[in-house]
Amino acid sequence: MTFTIEPITHKFDNEIQAIIDGKTKPLGALGQLETTAKAIARVQVTQSEQLARLVIKKPALIIFAGDHGVAAEGVSIAPSEVTGQMVANFATGGAAISVFCRQLGWDLSVVDAGILHKPSPELNVIDQHLGNITQPLHLQAAMTVETVKEGFSKAKSLISKTKKNGCNLIAFGEMGIGNTTSSSAIMAAVMNISAVETVGKGTGVSDDVVKKKQQVVEQALKLHADKLSDPIQLLACLGGFEIVQITGAMLAAAEDNMHVVVDGFTCTAAAMVAIQINPAVKDYMIFAHCSGEQGHQKMLTWLTVEPLLSLELRLGEGTGAALALPLIQASVAFYNDMASFEQASVTKVV
Repeated sequence: MTFTIEPITHKFDNEIQAIIDGKTKPLGALGQLETTAKAIARVQVTQSEQLARLVIKKPALIIFAGDHGVAAEGVSIAPSEVTGQMVANFATGGAAISVFCRQLGWDLSVVDAGILHKPSPELNVIDQHLGNITQPLHLQAAMTVETVKEGFSKAKSLISKTKKNGCNLIAFGEMGIGNTTSSSAIMAAVMNISAVETVGKGTGVSDDVVKKKQQVVEQALKLHADKLSDPIQLLACLGGFEIVQITGAMLAAAEDNMHVVVDGFTCTAAAMVAIQINPAVKDYMIFAHCSGEQGHQKMLTWLTVEPLLSLELRLGEGTGAALALPLIQASVAFYNDMASFEQASVTKVV
């Protein structure tokens, strides 16, 4: 499956910057809010008459959940059964992400991308099941290439429906016991670094478990070494059902000219693969936060991006992305409504 993403135009960069610089403030005084506003404007401004006003419409956050065969190796503090239990918690409104979405105005939905224990029908979890659990990535490919393509197709269809509902800003969360091991392997493969540099404590495991995770990742990297230069093969070998669908959803959202808010470690791993598949997707991304997972800052540095927040979060679920929404809205609000020096009859500060 291919994703046709329109590269953003830099045609109006000077005009956008002039609007930002013309507000009643010293140059650059709103810091990252200014760079965020400019990034949003670049996506939205395709004609000069659109310069004056930006808009964020019906922000949506989608959690993709998937189970990982590697979890049986003891790389997490919890068994795979917890994935399904947390899916129910998301759907009934009891999880952190549920609370934040209610507070901040996100439209939250939950997707079964492939978990061991299927959720009850009354929970209204979206069924995009690719299988019950991936294969252990250090022993064989986590899934087939055909499964990756099926995941992309399902993700693209879901994004299309979300776009039709009026959304133009979307974020993704994830749930999957063992998925930081998968994400660490993806990071190591993309950045061509060792497992020691990528593997962290995840949700809070012991030092012994960290060593086990490092060994598993190194074994996976050696096993699949001849396939990791191709991003689709990389996902098949090292990914999870939820990571595959997040990757596809990011690409599909950019194809639909939507802003993509990138959450923490696992979602950034998906973003790295999406950028490998189509580099144009990066300009549609807003990186929400730097998580407490030890490899995440290295990812962000490698991508040369600045996150909006740094709160030492390491929960996943999309919590960092959710919390970034007020800052994104503030970026749009000052661009739209803050007076210029001329409008306010204020002497311009240079």
